[in-house]
Amino acid sequence: MTSTDQTPIPVYRDLLDLTGRNLVVLGAGQGMGRQTSHALAQSGARVVCVDIDDKLAHEIAEEVGGVPWVGDVTKSADAARLVDEATAVLGGPLHGFVDIIGLAEWVDALDIDEDMWDRQFDICLRHAYLVSRNIGRHMVDTGTPGTMVFIASVNGITASRRHGAYGAAKAGLISWVKTLGHELGPHNIRVNAVAPGSIITPRLMAAGAPKPSKEKSAPLSPLGRNGLPFNIASAALFLSSELSAFMTGQTIVVDGGVSIMDPYAGLT
Repeated sequence: MTSTDQTPIPVYRDLLDLTGRNLVVLGAGQGMGRQTSHALAQSGARVVCVDIDDKLAHEIAEEVGGVPWVGDVTKSADAARLVDEATAVLGGPLHGFVDIIGLAEWVDALDIDEDMWDRQFDICLRHAYLVSRNIGRHMVDTGTPGTMVFIASVNGITASRRHGAYGAAKAGLISWVKTLGHELGPHNIRVNAVAPGSIITPRLMAAGAPKPSKEKSAPLSPLGRNGLPFNIASAALFLSSELSAFMTGQTIVVDGGVSIMDPYAGLT
């Protein structure tokens, strides 16, 4: 304490401790989901590793000492089953989740057909509604405080050229986060999102994307590089921990500074 400040000092590293918390990672099998599963587990959480791919769900669960769960949470019945089965295996309530699920499809706006529009909203927004409704109701009914963290996208904030349905769904997700943050705050449930920019994931690399150091989008960042999955997992860990205890309804942009660039810098 100083002569002018008598406030107590927390042990800041302890604010990252998630011991005793049961957290679900949706889309846990690879990339940002796998890194997030490790981040939460290393911080003490018991992790339910959700993936639509049976093999990936079991592999990541084995890596982090978690619980595998396989299902399609774009389906209402599966989202409800997740809560029932996860709480039964864990023997206690869920304290929240990190939702990584999402996938962009690339086509010009006027060429998006209704099937693609519906598919993008299912995988980027509908599942988020179903999961938050089911886990949120469980948390409220059991009086369990906790956190919900969604992975949104910078394309839900800016234009979304050639993946407009994805951007529209992610914009809806950012709005959903604000609404949940407002309504669930009185229950001590915090709801936030991370909006990644260009992140080099295993899925992109498998699709033939160039190495991170040579990726065309890297020069767009003031940092001169692309992000990696652990950068998003780090933000998700922060939002799942008590370090972010006074934050809700927010979307943190993790894009290497691309969104703060002066668009007219080259003219001066």
